[in-house]
Amino acid sequence: MRLKFEAGAVHEKPRGTTEFDVKTLLILRHAKSSWKDPGLADHERPLNKRGRRDAPRMGERMREEGLCPDLLISSTATRARQTADRLAATCGYEGTIALDPELYHGSAGAYLQAAHGAPLDADTVLLVGHNPSIEEAVWMLTGRHERMPTAALARIEFDVDGWGELRATEGRLQSVWRPKEIF
Repeated sequence: MRLKFEAGAVHEKPRGTTEFDVKTLLILRHAKSSWKDPGLADHERPLNKRGRRDAPRMGERMREEGLCPDLLISSTATRARQTADRLAATCGYEGTIALDPELYHGSAGAYLQAAHGAPLDADTVLLVGHNPSIEEAVWMLTGRHERMPTAALARIEFDVDGWGELRATEGRLQSVWRPKEIF
Protein backbone atom coordinates (compact mmCIF):
# COMPACT_ATOMS: atom_id res chain seq x y z
CA MET A 1 0.00 0.00 0.00
CA ARG A 2 1.45 3.38 -0.98
CA LEU A 3 0.64 6.49 0.96
CA LYS A 4 -0.94 9.52 -0.66
CA PHE A 5 -0.65 12.98 0.84
CA GLU A 6 -2.67 16.05 0.14
CA ALA A 7 -0.42 18.95 -0.69
CA GLY A 8 -1.11 22.38 0.73
CA ALA A 9 0.19 25.45 -1.03
CA VAL A 10 2.43 24.51 -3.93
CA HIS A 11 5.72 26.36 -4.14
CA GLU A 12 6.67 26.92 -7.72
CA LYS A 13 10.19 27.68 -8.86
CA PRO A 14 10.27 30.97 -10.78
CA ARG A 15 10.77 30.48 -14.50
CA GLY A 16 14.30 30.79 -15.75
CA THR A 17 15.95 30.12 -12.40
CA THR A 18 18.30 27.25 -11.70
CA GLU A 19 18.01 27.39 -7.92
CA PHE A 20 16.60 24.38 -6.18
CA ASP A 21 14.83 24.08 -2.88
CA VAL A 22 16.60 22.24 -0.11
CA LYS A 23 14.63 19.27 1.15
CA THR A 24 15.66 17.73 4.46
CA LEU A 25 15.07 14.04 5.05
CA LEU A 26 15.34 12.83 8.63
CA ILE A 27 15.63 9.08 9.15
CA LEU A 28 15.19 7.75 12.67
CA ARG A 29 15.57 4.23 13.92
CA HIS A 30 12.89 3.39 16.50
CA ALA A 31 13.93 3.64 20.14
CA LYS A 32 14.88 0.60 22.22
CA SER A 33 12.15 -2.01 22.38
CA SER A 34 11.17 -4.52 25.04
CA TRP A 35 11.80 -8.26 24.80
CA LYS A 36 10.05 -8.85 28.15
CA ASP A 37 7.17 -10.86 26.66
CA PRO A 38 8.67 -13.64 24.47
CA GLY A 39 5.23 -14.62 23.20
CA LEU A 40 4.57 -11.19 21.72
CA ALA A 41 4.81 -10.92 17.94
CA ASP A 42 7.76 -8.80 16.74
CA HIS A 43 5.40 -6.24 15.19
CA GLU A 44 3.70 -5.72 18.57
CA ARG A 45 6.78 -5.22 20.78
CA PRO A 46 6.56 -1.91 22.74
CA LEU A 47 9.33 0.42 23.86
CA ASN A 48 11.25 -0.47 27.00
CA LYS A 49 12.23 2.02 29.72
CA ARG A 50 15.29 3.27 27.81
CA GLY A 51 13.24 3.64 24.64
CA ARG A 52 10.56 5.64 26.44
CA ARG A 53 13.36 7.91 27.71
CA ASP A 54 15.37 8.26 24.46
CA ALA A 55 12.52 8.98 22.03
CA PRO A 56 11.52 12.30 23.63
CA ARG A 57 15.17 13.22 24.07
CA MET A 58 15.68 12.91 20.31
CA GLY A 59 12.57 15.06 19.86
CA GLU A 60 14.15 17.70 22.10
CA ARG A 61 17.34 17.54 20.01
CA MET A 62 15.29 18.03 16.84
CA ARG A 63 13.54 21.05 18.37
CA GLU A 64 16.91 22.52 19.44
CA GLU A 65 18.22 22.07 15.88
CA GLY A 66 15.09 23.61 14.32
CA LEU A 67 14.17 20.30 12.68
CA CYS A 68 10.47 19.89 13.39
CA PRO A 69 9.21 17.93 10.37
CA ASP A 70 6.42 19.05 8.08
CA LEU A 71 5.50 15.39 7.64
CA LEU A 72 6.18 12.41 9.92
CA ILE A 73 5.85 8.88 8.51
CA SER A 74 6.26 5.84 10.75
CA SER A 75 6.40 2.10 10.38
CA THR A 76 3.25 0.40 11.64
CA ALA A 77 5.19 -1.58 14.30
CA THR A 78 4.23 -0.66 17.86
CA ARG A 79 7.76 0.37 18.88
CA ALA A 80 8.08 2.68 15.85
CA ARG A 81 4.66 4.26 16.42
CA GLN A 82 5.45 4.81 20.10
CA THR A 83 8.78 6.37 19.15
CA ALA A 84 7.07 8.67 16.65
CA ASP A 85 4.39 9.68 19.18
CA ARG A 86 6.90 10.54 21.92
CA LEU A 87 9.26 12.33 19.56
CA ALA A 88 6.42 14.34 17.95
CA ALA A 89 5.23 15.53 21.36
CA THR A 90 8.64 16.99 22.24
CA CYS A 91 9.81 18.35 18.88
CA GLY A 92 6.60 20.31 18.35
CA TYR A 93 5.10 18.30 15.49
CA GLU A 94 1.35 18.88 15.45
CA GLY A 95 0.36 17.03 12.30
CA THR A 96 -1.00 13.55 11.86
CA ILE A 97 1.56 10.76 11.95
CA ALA A 98 1.23 8.83 8.69
CA LEU A 99 1.71 5.07 8.95
CA ASP A 100 3.42 3.17 6.16
CA PRO A 101 3.41 -0.65 6.48
CA GLU A 102 6.21 -0.84 3.89
CA LEU A 103 8.64 0.62 6.45
CA TYR A 104 8.28 -2.52 8.58
CA HIS A 105 10.62 -5.15 7.10
CA GLY A 106 10.84 -3.07 3.94
CA SER A 107 14.03 -2.50 1.99
CA ALA A 108 15.96 0.75 1.81
CA GLY A 109 13.96 1.39 -1.35
CA ALA A 110 10.77 1.49 0.74
CA TYR A 111 12.19 4.48 2.61
CA LEU A 112 12.99 6.24 -0.65
CA GLN A 113 9.48 5.51 -1.94
CA ALA A 114 7.92 6.89 1.26
CA ALA A 115 9.90 10.12 0.80
CA HIS A 116 8.98 10.28 -2.90
CA GLY A 117 5.31 10.47 -1.92
CA ALA A 118 5.70 13.55 0.31
CA PRO A 119 3.89 16.70 -0.77
CA LEU A 120 5.86 19.43 -2.47
CA ASP A 121 5.23 21.95 0.29
CA ALA A 122 6.87 19.73 2.92
CA ASP A 123 10.46 20.89 3.32
CA THR A 124 11.36 18.45 6.10
CA VAL A 125 10.18 14.83 6.25
CA LEU A 126 10.88 12.37 9.08
CA LEU A 127 10.78 8.60 8.51
CA VAL A 128 10.73 6.30 11.56
CA GLY A 129 11.67 2.69 10.95
CA HIS A 130 13.97 -0.25 11.50
CA ASN A 131 17.42 -1.68 10.87
CA PRO A 132 18.98 -2.95 8.71
CA SER A 133 16.90 -0.88 6.29
CA ILE A 134 17.68 2.42 8.06
CA GLU A 135 21.45 1.97 7.66
CA GLU A 136 20.98 0.79 4.08
CA ALA A 137 18.79 3.81 3.27
CA VAL A 138 21.39 6.23 4.67
CA TRP A 139 24.08 4.50 2.63
CA MET A 140 21.93 4.41 -0.52
CA LEU A 141 21.04 8.10 -0.28
CA THR A 142 24.46 9.47 0.74
CA GLY A 143 27.08 6.87 -0.14
CA ARG A 144 28.16 6.85 3.52
CA HIS A 145 27.99 3.92 5.91
CA GLU A 146 26.73 5.01 9.31
CA ARG A 147 25.98 2.99 12.42
CA MET A 148 22.35 3.59 13.42
CA PRO A 149 21.66 2.17 16.89
CA THR A 150 18.19 2.50 18.40
CA ALA A 151 16.89 6.10 18.47
CA ALA A 152 19.67 7.32 16.15
CA LEU A 153 18.72 10.14 13.79
CA ALA A 154 20.29 10.95 10.42
CA ARG A 155 19.82 14.34 8.72
CA ILE A 156 20.19 14.26 4.93
CA GLU A 157 19.77 17.27 2.63
CA PHE A 158 18.94 17.30 -1.07
CA ASP A 159 18.99 20.15 -3.60
CA VAL A 160 15.74 19.31 -5.36
CA ASP A 161 12.46 20.99 -6.16
CA GLY A 162 10.31 18.02 -5.16
CA TRP A 163 10.55 14.80 -3.18
CA GLY A 164 10.07 12.69 -6.30
CA GLU A 165 13.50 13.90 -7.48
CA LEU A 166 15.44 12.23 -4.65
CA ARG A 167 18.07 9.90 -6.09
CA ALA A 168 20.58 7.49 -4.62
CA THR A 169 23.89 8.99 -3.48
CA GLU A 170 22.74 12.58 -4.16
CA GLY A 171 22.00 13.40 -0.52
CA ARG A 172 24.39 15.23 1.78
CA LEU A 173 24.64 13.65 5.21
CA GLN A 174 24.64 16.67 7.53
CA SER A 175 24.67 14.87 10.84
CA VAL A 176 23.92 11.69 12.74
CA TRP A 177 22.84 11.88 16.36
CA ARG A 178 23.12 8.77 18.52
CA PRO A 179 21.61 8.83 22.04
CA LYS A 180 24.66 7.44 23.83
CA GLU A 181 26.86 10.11 22.21
CA ILE A 182 24.71 13.12 23.10
CA PHE A 183 22.92 12.28 26.36
